[in-house]
This record gives sequence, structure tokens and C-alpha cells, in this order.
Amino acid sequence: MHSDLPIRKIIHVDMDAFYASVEQMDNPKLRGKPIAVGGGGARGVISAASYEARKFGVKSAMSGRLAEKLCPDLIFVKTNFERYKEISSKIRKIFLDYTDMVEPLSLDEAYLDVTENKVGLPSATLIAQKIRQRIFDEVGLTASAGISINKFIAKVASDYNKPNGQKTVNPEDVLQFLEDLDIRKFYGVGKVTAEKMYQKGIFTGKDLKLKSLEYLNDNFGKSGRYYYYVVRGIHNSEVKPNRIRKSLAAERTFSENLSSEIFMLKKLEHIAEEVAKRLNKSKVAGKTITLKIKYSDFTLQTRSKTLPYFIADKAVILETAKDLLYQEKLNNSVRLLGISLSNLNTEAKTIKPKKETVSVQLKFEF
Repeated sequence: MHSDLPIRKIIHVDMDAFYASVEQMDNPKLRGKPIAVGGGGARGVISAASYEARKFGVKSAMSGRLAEKLCPDLIFVKTNFERYKEISSKIRKIFLDYTDMVEPLSLDEAYLDVTENKVGLPSATLIAQKIRQRIFDEVGLTASAGISINKFIAKVASDYNKPNGQKTVNPEDVLQFLEDLDIRKFYGVGKVTAEKMYQKGIFTGKDLKLKSLEYLNDNFGKSGRYYYYVVRGIHNSEVKPNRIRKSLAAERTFSENLSSEIFMLKKLEHIAEEVAKRLNKSKVAGKTITLKIKYSDFTLQTRSKTLPYFIADKAVILETAKDLLYQEKLNNSVRLLGISLSNLNTEAKTIKPKKETVSVQLKFEF
């Protein structure tokens, strides 16, 4: 075995029930109680749930009505994104004291490359402990962390000892860790894919590893190659401090289901206006417009059109969205509409990927 892949020390920091924890921190009366952020009203959808609520099966993206059935004592709290952004900014400043190689994934999680760091510590495990302690002392919230040789394993590991814990997967333990891993824990394997894998006798990383690249490509399409390499500990994606925005979107959930395209036109106008505002604020434009339709039975449909030129203008976005709406008949009444713009003029030219090699890292302090 050889070590021709770059040796990296990656930390994935994930805040514990972030939105709910911020609300409980700001309002002591909510501490220790089951709360849901968002989801209020007849048609609300939950953005986050406290750990007390999760014990009852309440989780994000669930309808408020279902959550209330599961947990009758559930307390609904309105979302306050300005406050979450403020707290997230404080946490990010702590990260930057240790490394400039910080890639935020959202307000509540980020990757850090601490291979070379500002504090001169050789141990990524120790750096993660210090970061988590500082977040607790300076912000008042708990965080969990995963530490390993690449982003994929670090992200999987951060979920292991939640809440308020961390897990290190040392270089020499990587292959065994991945072989023992339940396929549902693999980042990038969703519910539908997990079911498909189960049907094909793939339950753990070890089962996945027995499948050839050809088999995985044939059965799982473009993702097959990804599964083949990550189960062997290979994930060459670097921590990117300045992540390039790939798309920009806005959407609306309606208080009543809409059954006619005519009723949707005014709604689309407001959504197109919001998208145009965000594009102009970000100083970007795009070519591909996608209309998202969520029906009353919660099935989802997307319709896309790529234009030959970049646009950021509300009128063009709206006209294209209208064309997509009338492209085919609706399957049912509609509860949500969204418009997104992708294929943005910020996207870098595709770089030819380096040849991937199977390798095991050298032992070093982790």
C-alpha cells in the first residue's frame, strides 16, 4: 500500500439542533421542553426540532400538524433567521482563529482543514475539542464534531456522538470504520437509495465494497463511482473556503391549495421578483430556470428550461416560469411553487479530475 493521496486533517463541526438551541438559549422558559421552530399554523412545515421534541419523532421538514399529533405538548416558535445568522457569524470567527480553510455548508455546519493551522497544534482531535469548548464558553451552545482524513468520513463521524460529542476516525482505522458502517449512514445515500441497496443485499460498507465499479455504475448511475471510492476511504474533495454558489431560489407555500394555473400567476410574479432581487443583490445571473411544484399529496415535480444567455431580469424569469407552468397539465392541486436559477455565471470552468488511486494514509498524530 502507498500514500500518494494528500494527507489531510479535516474537522466537520455540526451545531446541535441549532435553531431550536438558539431559541432555548434566548428564552429560558423553553429550556428542557419540546419545541419546534417553524411549523405553526394549519400548513406550516418545521425547520428544526429540539432534542426533547425529537424523542417523540418530531423532525425538520415534517408538517406541524403531524408533529403535534406525535407530541401534543409541542411548543411552536417562529423562525428568526437574523438571530441565527448573528450566532453563526460568531461561531465562524472562532473557526477562523484556527484556520482560514473553512467551508460553511449552512448556518450550523462547516468543514475545517487543520492540516496546517494557526495555533501550531499537530492534533486535529485536540483542535476540535478546543473549538467546541470555545463555542460553549463564548456563544453558549453545544456542537458536535467528526475528525478524519477527508470530508466524507468527517461528516459521517460528526453524527456519531451527538449531541455535544466528537469522534475521530484515525487513518489506520478508516477502512474498518467504513466496512462496519450501516449503508444508511453513508453521506449521499438517501432513503430511496438505501431501500434499493437493501434489495440488492447491500447493508453495510463491507457489502458495498464487494460490488464492482461496473456493477455500481449499472445500478446507481452517476453515483456508482462515488460509492465505489468513498467506501475505500477515497474522497478527494478539498475544503473550499469560498464555495461557489451553484443556484439561487425562492419558493412559497400557500395557505390553501391552488387548483388552477390562473390563480398561480400572481404567486409566480412575487416569487420571480424575489429571485430577481436575490440575483441582483448577489450580482449574479443564470441560464437555467427551474419551476418547482409541490402538489397537495406532497409529490414533487420540477420543470426546467435553459436559455442561450444569462439572465437576472424579473420579466424574463417570470415569462419562462409561466411557460414551464403551462408546459403540461397539473397532476393535482398545488401547495407550493418555487423558482430557481442555476447554471450561474459564477461557476468555474470544469477542471479535469485527477486520476483516483486507492491508498491508505500513513500513520501520524491525529
